Amino acid sequence: MKYKSLLVIVALLLLPSLASAQKYVDADGRLSIALNRQPFVPNGQSKGPETMATGGIKEILEGMGAVVRMTEVSLTDEENKEYGNWKRLGFALGHLGDTIEMNEEEGFFNIGFLGTCPSLPGMLAGLQNSGDTPDQLKIGLLWLDAHSDFNTPETTRSGSLGGMPVAVAVGRCLQRMRLDAGLDPPISERHVVMGAVRLNDPLEQHLVDQSYIEQLSVDDIRKMTPAVTEQLDRLSRLCDKIYVHVDMDVLNPVEVPNHGNAVPGGPSSRELASLFKMIFSQYPKASALGFATIPSNDPDQVGLKAIHNMVVGAVEGLQLRQGQ
Repeated sequence: MKYKSLLVIVALLLLPSLASAQKYVDADGRLSIALNRQPFVPNGQSKGPETMATGGIKEILEGMGAVVRMTEVSLTDEENKEYGNWKRLGFALGHLGDTIEMNEEEGFFNIGFLGTCPSLPGMLAGLQNSGDTPDQLKIGLLWLDAHSDFNTPETTRSGSLGGMPVAVAVGRCLQRMRLDAGLDPPISERHVVMGAVRLNDPLEQHLVDQSYIEQLSVDDIRKMTPAVTEQLDRLSRLCDKIYVHVDMDVLNPVEVPNHGNAVPGGPSSRELASLFKMIFSQYPKASALGFATIPSNDPDQVGLKAIHNMVVGAVEGLQLRQGQ
């Protein structure tokens, strides 16, 4: 009897993990994936999300046996009257959050195709609000970018909102934009891990150094060193769900030759695909993936092919998680 009781306790402890592992599958056992386009950027709209969503990935995923849902963020007639681009972006992030939340609750794995990294609060908000209780969930962030994007209006040299999304998400600045996105409260700095960051402004670096954010090097990401699993294990202990964000400038510039913010020395899309296969197979709390800033000038579609590599890696991981 003692051993039977112990087995029951172990089974009960495993139930949350097992339940998470069975998500994102429809009644017929097919993987359910939502491709979400968020085209709004700080100065208008980008064609990048359309390129990423309609460049063949839907057909690739369907060929892998997945059911694919397509969504696109738009503004209401009243919101379209807003003259401020930053405010319009905030409205768009609110709609993005609602869409991510809906998809998550309906059993679809979310992939964000994002015009800009400042879409981050919307992706996080959707996951934060997708729980079964009124309480907001604790969301972890794996941030893969050549830059920390941890500037604030006080530290930025360029004045670019594109350099601020992580600072916004953790509550360091632009509170109104975060609230427009539906991210309330901000996520904890202790729940943020940055990977392959290799270029920051001086004052931005000071903020990062003074924060609770953890770092993984390019070599950690490329080689999947024990530091990677240590950080993912930590996020899994602390958080309810984990979001993985990719700025395309994290890649080796060979794969994003016309990216305005490319930085030498990044990992390849194949290396990130291997990382994602591991993450989404072994970590049931890994719940969404997003890509931002594909270059508009993409010779031979090398950037688009890089997106395909990374998405396929993540979906192969999800299939392993589901036992497919």
